[in-house]
Amino acid sequence: MRKALSDRTIKALKPASKPYIRSDAIVPKLGLRVMPSGHKTFVLVSRFPGSRNPVPRALGAYGALTLADARAKAREWLEVIATGKDPAREEERQRNENARRQANTFAAVVEDYIRLEAIGSDPAKPKQRKGREVARDLRRTFFPLWGSRPITELTPSDVLSVIEAVRDRGSDAMLAAHGISVSKSRRRKRGPAPAQARNLFGYLRTLFTWAIERQAYGLKTSPCDHLRKSRIIGDKKSGDRILTDDELFAFGRAAKRLPYPYGSAYQLLLFSGLRLNEVADAVWSEFDMPGKLWTIPAARMKAKNAKARPHVVPLTTDMIIVLQTLPHFAQGDHLFSTTLGVKSVWISDKIKKDLDGRMLRTLRALARTRGFDPNKVKLDRWVNHDLRRTLRSRLSMLRVHPDVAEALLAHVKPGIKGVYDRYELLDERRAALELLATHLKSILTPLPDGKVIQLQKLNT
Repeated sequence: MRKALSDRTIKALKPASKPYIRSDAIVPKLGLRVMPSGHKTFVLVSRFPGSRNPVPRALGAYGALTLADARAKAREWLEVIATGKDPAREEERQRNENARRQANTFAAVVEDYIRLEAIGSDPAKPKQRKGREVARDLRRTFFPLWGSRPITELTPSDVLSVIEAVRDRGSDAMLAAHGISVSKSRRRKRGPAPAQARNLFGYLRTLFTWAIERQAYGLKTSPCDHLRKSRIIGDKKSGDRILTDDELFAFGRAAKRLPYPYGSAYQLLLFSGLRLNEVADAVWSEFDMPGKLWTIPAARMKAKNAKARPHVVPLTTDMIIVLQTLPHFAQGDHLFSTTLGVKSVWISDKIKKDLDGRMLRTLRALARTRGFDPNKVKLDRWVNHDLRRTLRSRLSMLRVHPDVAEALLAHVKPGIKGVYDRYELLDERRAALELLATHLKSILTPLPDGKVIQLQKLNT
């Protein structure tokens, strides 16, 4: 008759000349096997999948495994056997799964994403237009919080709490709330940062989708699923700020006085109408100086659904003048660099504030010469993209054909027109850029006694 095992009973069991098993009355099929050496092991005697007859299988040695743990493990194994699975193989599968989950931490997956998708094999030519920015923000913002966590354990609640905190306070304040200090060199002004939150959410959503598609990290669903950016952060507001003539004058003066590489990058931005990163990340191999052409590869151009195309910029006289002032580095090919051309420059908020400060001083000096109180002059907030909107508006003012103006800004033609009409309008764009440059110079270098330069309107 079976009796319930107890620690007292187990300790009292003596070895025999042959192994024997003492069964437990509490958990069916659980027993304790006693070897001639005196070694005692908990076993489960059952018909395991793949075997015709009941056989004992070790659960663990007595001492390393308590009686209570042995009973719990035996019950778990019996439940697995009832499903037709081998419990030992299931345990091995679970161990491998746990090991994989621990290896596939958020940081490890992000580094794979940066190496394979965002940056690629050549750091000097990132696969994504904003690859370096994506890599920087993912590492800075999320590594301190989630770096060591398995990516499969991240939840929508994790994403929501971070994005909302960035939206309300900015990333630095969000990290500080978690007890994470931020170096003084990279601190940003604290306060609501909806644009930053919007960017970070977009980076996360793309990352998780990529990880699922790779099928290499055990991730089946994205924690960004069912989270709507517009509901969390609000709809993105289209800007309407354009710079006045005085502000353009102040911008041109400030850009000339900013040190390399920032001032020259802003000057080229003014005369080209390009996006900031398209200028800042430029490399000399993109330029055909004899042909006066600058071809920006598709990988550096902004577009949706992999529809980016190379963009050819006709080089005007003023652009060439800026380019001729730039150094050529033996170590790297970048035009605007603080690392001898190895990496492109990052035009930070600190540089933009310096530019704004110089512009404000110029605006106040203008007010003083006109007899106004300079202390009442303010520079309304503007972002780099507002310069692009300003130039597009000036092109309309100069009666440049909309197709030419849109082509200058590298906007893809809409609908079926964009599919079939591949005419580059290079001659028309060159003429429009020269006309724009003449207009800008009439603002940047006004003639004495209020005289103005008469412009010929371009009809194309």
